[in-house]
Amino acid sequence: MYILSLHSLNKNLRCYLFLLTFLFFNSIGFAQLKKGTYRAVLYLRPTEGIELPFNFDVVYKKNKPTLIIKNADERISVTEITIKKDSVNFKMPVFDTEFKTKLVGDTLIGYWKNNYKKENNTIPFKAFYNQSQRFNFVPGKANPLFEGKWQTIFSPKTKDSSKAIGVFHHTEQTDYVTGTFLTETGDYRYLEGMRHNNELHLSCFDGSHAFLFVATLSKDTLQGTFYSGKTWKENFVATINPNAELRNANEITFLKNKDVPIQFSFKDVNGKVISINDEKFKNKPLLIQVMGSWCPNCMDETAYLSELYSKNNKKEFEIIALAFEKTTDEEKAKSQVTRLIKKFNVPYTVLLTGLTGKDKASETLSALNKITAFPTLLFLNRQHQIIKIHTGFSGPATGKNYNIFKEETESTIKFLTEN
Repeated sequence: MYILSLHSLNKNLRCYLFLLTFLFFNSIGFAQLKKGTYRAVLYLRPTEGIELPFNFDVVYKKNKPTLIIKNADERISVTEITIKKDSVNFKMPVFDTEFKTKLVGDTLIGYWKNNYKKENNTIPFKAFYNQSQRFNFVPGKANPLFEGKWQTIFSPKTKDSSKAIGVFHHTEQTDYVTGTFLTETGDYRYLEGMRHNNELHLSCFDGSHAFLFVATLSKDTLQGTFYSGKTWKENFVATINPNAELRNANEITFLKNKDVPIQFSFKDVNGKVISINDEKFKNKPLLIQVMGSWCPNCMDETAYLSELYSKNNKKEFEIIALAFEKTTDEEKAKSQVTRLIKKFNVPYTVLLTGLTGKDKASETLSALNKITAFPTLLFLNRQHQIIKIHTGFSGPATGKNYNIFKEETESTIKFLTEN
């Protein structure tokens, strides 16, 4: 009886010690992100009080956390999350950027790192649990002060000045505002914020863009400052103008020498050398997408082209993307482009040029006057002659302009496949 009792005691003691060990390591070993909404802040210029806010939700799928970043109608799912002790690190999808944080109570504290840059590539970061407000202003009496189309000049009265169009919408006539800026090289994607008295505050964070706009309306003129990351800052002015227009995106880049054929051959992500002259592309209309995985407008265009090509059941036309990455390291470029392909299930051909920048893109496509923007989309007929070139991209955040782009693109493809 004594031996049996001792054995039973030892067994119970072992279970008790195991339970204590389990509770101890769980209490110190694993951070636990609470499910719900967070208010995140990137401290762009802490000494000046310049803060970029955005929101994200934490949801759990099969006991694994997912962060869903919100910018107006955009939702970005972040699933590459590593939790170890009190550290919570997460890598942004598509773009080569990441967060390194620690969980202190219910607050995430750390920094965002932009791996495309070698210097000034980290920004302090905090995320506060159970806060849903983006900008910490109390909404006033509804006044849709910024509704409409604004003719805009960035860096006015300088050699670097550029034209844009601001398109803003007050949600249900409240102080909450969404919108974007259209430019001749692309749009600023999904901006979200609010009116505060006669001020406009807008922000966006998508893993690549860290944009903040702060402006004040004085009489009929909107005067403001645009911050991009921790290093870029420029002024802008805007006036309401429902008839504001930019240059035609189909005329900015043009064919300067019709006798120079479009010729190239590069490796795909599997290392296979592919040429525009390959059998797969012969006697077929072609779309040549000049892009980079680092480029948010290219990401939006890739999402659209992937859907468009997937509907092309008979493969009446082909698409070739030429990726000009921010690195000449082949393995790193391959990794970055592969992430983009997987994210959007890209069904068409994507090639790694091993080159960087618009100048190298212009050299590759020497029949053109100049590549001025990523993305640029070339339309080729069955003989692989260029019939149209579209500079930049007006994405889904632009609403009407995005629909016009889609209609024009699909109309051009219909013409090419019928001739």
